[in-house]
Amino acid sequence: MSKNNIETETPPNGALDAGSKIEAIKNLIFGENIQAYDSEFDSLKKEIAQKRDELKDFIEETRKELNGLIDNLSTDLNIRITELEGSIADKAEDLEAKKVDKKALGQLLVKLGNQISE
Repeated sequence: MSKNNIETETPPNGALDAGSKIEAIKNLIFGENIQAYDSEFDSLKKEIAQKRDELKDFIEETRKELNGLIDNLSTDLNIRITELEGSIADKAEDLEAKKVDKKALGQLLVKLGNQISE
Protein backbone atom coordinates (compact mmCIF):
# COMPACT_ATOMS: atom_id res chain seq x y z
CA MET A 1 0.00 0.00 0.00
CA SER A 2 1.42 3.31 -1.03
CA LYS A 3 1.30 6.43 1.11
CA ASN A 4 2.04 8.70 -1.83
CA ASN A 5 -0.59 10.96 -3.33
CA ILE A 6 -2.14 9.34 -6.35
CA GLU A 7 -2.40 11.17 -9.60
CA THR A 8 -5.60 10.37 -11.40
CA GLU A 9 -4.74 12.13 -14.61
CA THR A 10 -4.92 9.97 -17.65
CA PRO A 11 -1.73 9.46 -19.58
CA PRO A 12 -1.50 10.94 -23.04
CA ASN A 13 -2.50 7.69 -24.67
CA GLY A 14 -5.71 7.59 -22.57
CA ALA A 15 -5.06 4.28 -20.77
CA LEU A 16 -4.23 3.76 -17.11
CA ASP A 17 -1.92 0.94 -16.17
CA ALA A 18 -3.23 -1.69 -13.73
CA GLY A 19 -1.24 -0.39 -10.75
CA SER A 20 -2.56 3.13 -11.02
CA LYS A 21 -6.12 1.83 -11.49
CA ILE A 22 -5.83 -0.12 -8.27
CA GLU A 23 -4.41 2.90 -6.47
CA ALA A 24 -7.24 5.07 -7.80
CA ILE A 25 -9.85 2.54 -6.66
CA LYS A 26 -8.23 2.31 -3.21
CA ASN A 27 -8.26 6.08 -2.98
CA LEU A 28 -11.94 6.23 -3.92
CA ILE A 29 -12.95 3.48 -1.49
CA PHE A 30 -10.85 4.41 1.50
CA GLY A 31 -10.34 8.10 0.86
CA GLU A 32 -8.36 9.94 3.48
CA ASN A 33 -8.43 6.96 5.85
CA ILE A 34 -5.90 5.05 3.72
CA GLN A 35 -2.96 6.54 5.63
CA ALA A 36 -4.55 5.51 8.92
CA TYR A 37 -5.08 2.01 7.57
CA ASP A 38 -1.52 1.89 6.27
CA SER A 39 -0.09 2.97 9.61
CA GLU A 40 -2.30 0.45 11.43
CA PHE A 41 -1.13 -2.33 9.10
CA ASP A 42 2.48 -1.27 9.57
CA SER A 43 2.11 -1.30 13.34
CA LEU A 44 0.46 -4.72 13.19
CA LYS A 45 3.27 -6.02 10.97
CA LYS A 46 5.86 -4.71 13.43
CA GLU A 47 4.00 -6.23 16.37
CA ILE A 48 3.73 -9.59 14.61
CA ALA A 49 7.44 -9.50 13.78
CA GLN A 50 8.25 -8.61 17.39
CA LYS A 51 6.08 -11.46 18.71
CA ARG A 52 7.68 -13.85 16.21
CA ASP A 53 11.14 -12.82 17.46
CA GLU A 54 10.03 -13.22 21.07
CA LEU A 55 8.69 -16.69 20.30
CA LYS A 56 11.91 -17.65 18.54
CA ASP A 57 13.90 -16.46 21.57
CA PHE A 58 11.60 -18.34 23.94
CA ILE A 59 11.89 -21.51 21.85
CA GLU A 60 15.68 -21.23 21.79
CA GLU A 61 15.80 -20.61 25.54
CA THR A 62 13.52 -23.59 26.16
CA ARG A 63 15.64 -25.76 23.84
CA LYS A 64 18.79 -24.83 25.76
CA GLU A 65 17.10 -25.50 29.10
CA LEU A 66 15.80 -28.89 27.93
CA ASN A 67 19.21 -29.85 26.57
CA GLY A 68 20.76 -28.94 29.93
CA LEU A 69 18.17 -31.00 31.78
CA ILE A 70 18.75 -33.94 29.45
CA ASP A 71 22.50 -33.69 30.04
CA ASN A 72 21.97 -33.61 33.82
CA LEU A 73 19.62 -36.57 33.64
CA SER A 74 22.08 -38.49 31.49
CA THR A 75 24.88 -37.78 33.95
CA ASP A 76 22.74 -38.87 36.91
CA LEU A 77 21.69 -42.01 35.09
CA ASN A 78 25.29 -42.88 34.23
CA ILE A 79 26.34 -42.35 37.85
CA ARG A 80 23.55 -44.59 39.12
CA ILE A 81 24.32 -47.28 36.56
CA THR A 82 27.99 -47.20 37.60
CA GLU A 83 26.99 -47.48 41.26
CA LEU A 84 24.68 -50.41 40.47
CA GLU A 85 27.40 -52.16 38.49
CA GLY A 86 29.77 -51.73 41.44
CA SER A 87 27.14 -53.03 43.86
CA ILE A 88 26.43 -56.06 41.68
CA ALA A 89 30.16 -56.78 41.39
CA ASP A 90 30.55 -56.55 45.20
CA LYS A 91 27.62 -58.91 45.78
CA ALA A 92 28.99 -61.34 43.20
CA GLU A 93 32.35 -61.33 45.03
CA ASP A 94 30.57 -61.93 48.35
CA LEU A 95 28.63 -64.84 46.86
CA GLU A 96 31.80 -66.26 45.35
CA ALA A 97 33.53 -66.05 48.73
CA LYS A 98 30.57 -67.74 50.49
CA LYS A 99 30.19 -70.38 47.82
CA VAL A 100 31.34 -73.84 48.83
CA ASP A 101 33.21 -75.96 46.34
CA LYS A 102 31.12 -79.14 45.85
CA LYS A 103 34.16 -81.32 45.22
CA ALA A 104 35.90 -80.12 48.35
CA LEU A 105 32.70 -80.58 50.38
CA GLY A 106 32.29 -84.12 49.00
CA GLN A 107 35.86 -85.00 49.93
CA LEU A 108 35.39 -83.57 53.42
CA LEU A 109 32.19 -85.56 53.90
CA VAL A 110 33.90 -88.78 52.73
CA LYS A 111 36.82 -88.07 55.07
CA LEU A 112 34.37 -87.37 57.92
CA GLY A 113 32.50 -90.56 57.13
CA ASN A 114 35.77 -92.52 57.17
CA GLN A 115 36.75 -91.00 60.51
CA ILE A 116 33.37 -91.84 62.01
CA SER A 117 33.56 -95.45 60.81
CA GLU A 118 37.02 -95.99 62.35
